[in-house]
Amino acid sequence: MEVLESADIRELKLDAIRREAKEKGIVEAPGIRPVGSPFPIASPETGYYGHHLLKEPQWTELIPLYFFVGGAAGSLGAIGALADLISDEKDVALTARWMALGGAALSGVLLIIDLGRPSRFLNMLRVFKPQSTMSMGSWVLSGFSASAGMASLADLLHQFFGPTVAGRILGALGRGGSALFAMPFHNYTGVLIGATAIPVWNSHVCQLPREFGMSGLQSATSLLELAGYESRTSLNLLGLLSSATETFEFARELAKPNPREEDAPLRNGASGALVTTSAVLSGPLPLGLRIAAMVAPKKHRRKLRIAAAIAGVLGSLCLRYGWVKAGAVSAQDWKLPLRRNG
Repeated sequence: MEVLESADIRELKLDAIRREAKEKGIVEAPGIRPVGSPFPIASPETGYYGHHLLKEPQWTELIPLYFFVGGAAGSLGAIGALADLISDEKDVALTARWMALGGAALSGVLLIIDLGRPSRFLNMLRVFKPQSTMSMGSWVLSGFSASAGMASLADLLHQFFGPTVAGRILGALGRGGSALFAMPFHNYTGVLIGATAIPVWNSHVCQLPREFGMSGLQSATSLLELAGYESRTSLNLLGLLSSATETFEFARELAKPNPREEDAPLRNGASGALVTTSAVLSGPLPLGLRIAAMVAPKKHRRKLRIAAAIAGVLGSLCLRYGWVKAGAVSAQDWKLPLRRNG
């Protein structure tokens, strides 16, 4: 009888807590802390026993490079898959597919090196978790790599044996898969870092995928131009689109009247210098050079387009390293999440 009464009392207390949480959005009643128990102590004054509340990203310097290569490879895959359908630039499509395959292979190598051994990457493919950005990224990388391989194999079959049934089937599967996986592959790393508790990343969870995606498109376009296709109008239009979007993002960030406290790593120190440099190299500089190339005398157009392409590649690299560095700096401010949520 006493046990039942005790259970009823506990249920009544739980109901009261639920009502308080529903009405106020917070439970003010203190929890139970057994005497002498090693319960965590965290506060804005002491942190977590004097340590950071957030752990810094434990990534090597290869991960920002992986972000860059993956973004460029994904955009190259989309260009290679769609160029045959919407234009007659078959040579650009062929080069883009081969560069996409090389980027996919290099992405896998960089990721495995950072993980330490291949089995760790294979272990991530043992489960399929749509709610996990890391799990979905592993599957997208695998799907894109397989599709890029099939598309390039179809190009080889066509080169050596001419049109064949097997080549057509492989080509359709490879290009279709590349188009399907290219879009999430070229910007999923922005989703990946945005879906964390690190303040500077989490506060830009909507901006990061868009910025990484446009940066990937610009680096893909720039790499094709550096490969000798700098005179193609379609590539220049893609370069104008991506650099104009990056310019808009840069201007919007500068125009914020009251920058948030968590944005400090994007404006100060080494991380701020990298992010600002990337914004200039990815936005106003290549945009201005591409516009100048459109009105400049013909003898100067190639140099201006090449300069814009070099700026785009460097800007895309600085963008990844700058955001990763900003995340490491942001995680060190263990007081910020408590001040914001307390």
